[in-house]
Amino acid sequence: MLSVLAVDDEPPALAELAYLLGQDQRVGRVLTASDAAGALRTLEREQIDTVFLDIRMPGLSGLDLARVLAQFRTPPAVVFVTAYDDHAVDAFDLHAVDYVMKPMRPERLAEAVRRAADTVEGRHSASHDPDDETIPVELGGVTRFVRRSDVGYVTAHGDYARLHTRNGSHLLRIPLSTLEERWAEAGFVRIHRSHLVALSHVSEIRMDAGRYTVVVGDTVLPVSRRHTRDFRDLLVREAGDRR
Repeated sequence: MLSVLAVDDEPPALAELAYLLGQDQRVGRVLTASDAAGALRTLEREQIDTVFLDIRMPGLSGLDLARVLAQFRTPPAVVFVTAYDDHAVDAFDLHAVDYVMKPMRPERLAEAVRRAADTVEGRHSASHDPDDETIPVELGGVTRFVRRSDVGYVTAHGDYARLHTRNGSHLLRIPLSTLEERWAEAGFVRIHRSHLVALSHVSEIRMDAGRYTVVVGDTVLPVSRRHTRDFRDLLVREAGDRR
């Protein structure tokens, strides 16, 4: 069962968060703090598995605290709970497990607890990442094998898909939609009707005027308007799954 620390500078929000967390059967105990300094004092004396953290607080912000936690030898899993949706990229960079918007829905918070529990369990078992897959491809009449973990992104070519690796590209006789479903658990995310990206290969995420682009190697790929909202939600979760 998880040992959880809830951090929020607004007493009503903190009380609600602590109450909802305490109702989850996967949570063993819930400690609280009203600011980052109090959270660090608690973390010094208690073994905490997961921190549920507000972003905008006086003094050290939630993002600042998360950066400090990332330096711990065994950092707790971090879930951001916030009323603002403009910090998802920062949360991704900090490898947050999830990003929950206020006002909190109990079922949404329960999903965040599940992700945190999976992350903590994965550290203990050292088997959280899915097994790699080897894909046979044809090149000049010769069959070669490409590891899924070497694929940075995939582009659609009609009913085919082209796998892009650091060493070149390979046409695969399978639709992009099939790979999207098959590789979802391995961290591949649909960002465009023509693009599927491996978050483990994304080196940079950019946002300009509300539009996202991702950088994989030397390639910049657009996130379509249709996929922007899902991408913003998924990138944080998938980053947590990679921990």
